Amino acid sequence: MRFRKLKKQTKNKKEQLLHDKSVSYTSIPNKIKAFITDMFMIYVPILYLMTYVVLNGKDDFQSSNWAPFVAVSLYGIISSILLSKFGQTPGNKAYTMKVVDASTHKNISFLQGLLRFVSFLFGATILIGFFIPFYRKDKTSLHDIIAKTVVIEVKD
Repeated sequence: MRFRKLKKQTKNKKEQLLHDKSVSYTSIPNKIKAFITDMFMIYVPILYLMTYVVLNGKDDFQSSNWAPFVAVSLYGIISSILLSKFGQTPGNKAYTMKVVDASTHKNISFLQGLLRFVSFLFGATILIGFFIPFYRKDKTSLHDIIAKTVVIEVKD
């Protein structure tokens, strides 16, 4: 098969996936609720263990330079593992959404999940990441654009 024809076929398949009407993107309030749920179910236990098991209490945690970094890193690794294995974190599962690759609509890789988390931290730091979904039809955030992912609704 000629390269041009093969390239045209793959381009048509990608366009068909992007314009597929059966895929519905998750609403912004559901994304926020899923994020808050993940913070309580994943990040708070990490902070508790870091503060009271690894260190000797809140004073040691507050005076430590590395403890918050380790806690955030653990949260990023755990959420990346969950997204690459299942496509969902507990918050995403609670609100019937799934993080998938933007072009193939399949589960993302661990590195793609880690890139998504790091770019989320960057977007949250400069605050522009919070406003981008309000100006896009697919409600995609900055970290999803960088990692080439989308958050879709799961139909049971």
